[in-house]
Amino acid sequence: MRVHLPAAERFHSHIDWLDSWHSFSFGEHYDPRRMGFRSLRVINDDRIAGGGGFGTHGHRDMEILTWVLEGAVHHRDSTGGEGNIRPGELQRMSAGRGIRHSEFNASSSAPLRLLQIWLEPTVTGLEPGYAQTEFPATGRQGRLQLLASPDGRDGSLTISAAAEVYAAHLRPGDQVVQAIRPGRHVWVQVASGSLTINWQAAGEGDAVSLSDERELTMSTPATADVVVFDLA
Repeated sequence: MRVHLPAAERFHSHIDWLDSWHSFSFGEHYDPRRMGFRSLRVINDDRIAGGGGFGTHGHRDMEILTWVLEGAVHHRDSTGGEGNIRPGELQRMSAGRGIRHSEFNASSSAPLRLLQIWLEPTVTGLEPGYAQTEFPATGRQGRLQLLASPDGRDGSLTISAAAEVYAAHLRPGDQVVQAIRPGRHVWVQVASGSLTINWQAAGEGDAVSLSDERELTMSTPATADVVVFDLA
């Protein structure tokens, strides 16, 4: 089964420094039919103006990933984790039994765009933690690069969630094929460009979910960047 979520059908929030598109129910936007996909609870496509950002606030019992598409975000949290996250770097914040953090555009003038991702953990009440890793762009040229996984294999960040997170950059003529294990489900988020996902055309901001399918096939006549979630 394949389901297409067009970019324009996402929820939208806008204030002076933030333009945010939500794939699932978030904040004031609520739809009981859109509460997530498997353990994937939040994908927010945030554009943050120079100098803007989220002041200190709290989370608990959630695996929170930040994947920067443009610019840099400055992060600080109550575990002592702090740093700038740039394109090609993934941040993982395990909220566990409670964490407080802030995140701001690291520039006073340059734009920032990021995907904020929340995954429901397999175990609650864990020790809060922070990690950040850079992934070479060559590792996702025309193929899926593993960014996060429960076992931390291949240099990926370890997460306490029944999910594997990948990124890929496709160029003209590229085709990516990956088998889908029995009982697994896939969500593909298009970060930029356009492509075909299992014969479904998708553009920037679109998403395609796959259930009860044997493989994921992606191709593009142009260029595209995607984030792929392999979920139990």
